[in-house]
Amino acid sequence: MKYAVKYIKNTFYPLGVPEGMSIEEGQLVLVRTEKGEEALKVELVNKQISDLWENTKVKPEPLPVIRVLTQRDLQTLDDIKKEEVESFFKCQALVKQHGLVMNLVQCRITFDRRKITFYYTAPERVDFRALLKDLTQVFTRVRIDLRHIGVRDETSLIDGVGICGRPFCCSSYLRKFATINVKLAKDQGMPIAPGKISGTCGRLLCCLTYEYENYIDAAKGMPPIGASVMTSEGLGKVCYLNFMSGTVAVKMEDGKTREVPKTDIEIVDADVNVEIDVPVINNAYDEESASAQDIKQLEDDRNSSTGNV
Repeated sequence: MKYAVKYIKNTFYPLGVPEGMSIEEGQLVLVRTEKGEEALKVELVNKQISDLWENTKVKPEPLPVIRVLTQRDLQTLDDIKKEEVESFFKCQALVKQHGLVMNLVQCRITFDRRKITFYYTAPERVDFRALLKDLTQVFTRVRIDLRHIGVRDETSLIDGVGICGRPFCCSSYLRKFATINVKLAKDQGMPIAPGKISGTCGRLLCCLTYEYENYIDAAKGMPPIGASVMTSEGLGKVCYLNFMSGTVAVKMEDGKTREVPKTDIEIVDADVNVEIDVPVINNAYDEESASAQDIKQLEDDRNSSTGNV
């Protein structure tokens, strides 16, 4: 496979190019998808991906190319983009008119103008029969699809850049959303502040699962915060854990804090007269930056992803 296109959620699909047709990287081509005819940009497939597709048992189904877009087609594509914006606001006005609790996210029209899809999010199931009836009167001779998606799906459609400075995982390569809870953040020593552990979607960051197993392995042999320990320099209390370096910050009886490898300390049953200030990063719950309701909302995975994109 030499050429491919990026389709839903930036997923690569190989192209089925008819014999005698010549296409080049960067061209816009008309392809036939399960949703209808779509105009997509041609991407050059590198050898590694091509070999992977050739050797895998479950090969992606090539999207058949209809033709390379002409100047007239490019004008049609511009017109469709304008129609999508206008259609979005028309539908949004009808949603408001019917008093429906749903948030319209995006409108897409296929290149052949045979299908128009409205993506929306909603906390509960929506009875949109009356809305659909009005839409059929506004958008005639076209198939109308009202598609309920989750807030994570919404973010993957909109695309953007995360707090890490990289494109959203959900709109670049992540295909399935894992169940995530705040325990993942606690176990990794992260401050439980919504702004630091949540994504644009308003749910817990998907990347909290990426290194979780590494943190669990690193935590083995680590004493709990506040534990009395014996070091080579005497007694002290654990005030901070550094999982990645495998060291423990111990406040000694002389008031000084020293970093000690976890293998060089021993938990003892002794009353060490040392007061420690536990850093916010080690607090399981930061009352100033988060409430129980905030955390509950971050963990609410109902309808967060429907796979309905």
